[in-house]
Amino acid sequence: MRDLPCGDARVYLELEIRRVRCRRCGAVKRERLDFLADNPFYTKRFAYYVGRRCRSATIKDVAEELHLDWHTVKELDKQYMRAQLARAGTPGPRRIGIDEISIRKRHTYRIVVSDLDRQRPIWFGGDDRSEASMAQFYTWLGQKKSQRIKLALMDMWKAFRNATRTHAPQAAILFDKFHVMRHLGEALDKVRKAEYARLSGKDRRFIKGQKYTLLSNRENLTLEGRQALKTLLAANKRLNTAYLLKESFGQLWDYQSEGWARRFFDNWRIALKWQRLKPYEEFAEMIERHWDGIAAYCNPDNKVSLGFVEGLNNKIRVIQRRAYGLRDEEYLRLKILTCVLPPL
Repeated sequence: MRDLPCGDARVYLELEIRRVRCRRCGAVKRERLDFLADNPFYTKRFAYYVGRRCRSATIKDVAEELHLDWHTVKELDKQYMRAQLARAGTPGPRRIGIDEISIRKRHTYRIVVSDLDRQRPIWFGGDDRSEASMAQFYTWLGQKKSQRIKLALMDMWKAFRNATRTHAPQAAILFDKFHVMRHLGEALDKVRKAEYARLSGKDRRFIKGQKYTLLSNRENLTLEGRQALKTLLAANKRLNTAYLLKESFGQLWDYQSEGWARRFFDNWRIALKWQRLKPYEEFAEMIERHWDGIAAYCNPDNKVSLGFVEGLNNKIRVIQRRAYGLRDEEYLRLKILTCVLPPL
């Protein structure tokens, strides 16, 4: 073994591992070679191959296929995903989407922020879904980039709204249509439960087991499901009214003028009178409280693709389900941030 100063590119090769002895401190050190992975027993090319395999398979399956240890595959996959993020670069979003995900039971949440223009998640973190956790994103992004944000798409969670108004006051706040319609679906289900409790005997047979038939979009139902829905609505007048009100409410997002959108909502709310649909009345009050974030859709500059937001949520659920839940939060973070990035 030759004596070489630290950092000298000329080294002694022994057993395919390059080692050098520093003349200054006498310690034996291993030279960092660009083609080696973080684990010196594997090259970067092999680590990237493992990472590409892990995009469509579990760690266990890849480990068995390549005859590697489970932990080795996981660390190689982490290196691959970090390289993906490094190539993607530092984001400077103009329009962002904010959502929370549950990472384990007992209401343990983390926040996911996406760049809606580039259609990729850019931040995963926080300790919960509080205002302080949301503020961590803006601190990470920096004041200069935060002030460039023009639009923030989110659900109606107050903490997200407050943090955005504090750190990016120039941004227009837009409430996610899917979350709004989910609240309306929950109101419809409460009506269904109330009707089931009110009736007895044979009168219940049309309602029993029809929850998802009632909540699904008509075009997504099978021929048998559509027939069951038709029978249900014909048998129960109150559910028929609630269903028609739910279907018509989606028209709110088609208006190009806030004045016309407001007129539609006022008429929709008037239609609730004398219908004895308490959950719908509560839903209408919620919309009234959050009207500014819903009416913002009428501005042509605020038109965003909501399909990406819903698609990302589905991808995250698939990642969690495929791994039966991820205990390593850093690994979950990398999986989410790279789930739509191109492979290396």
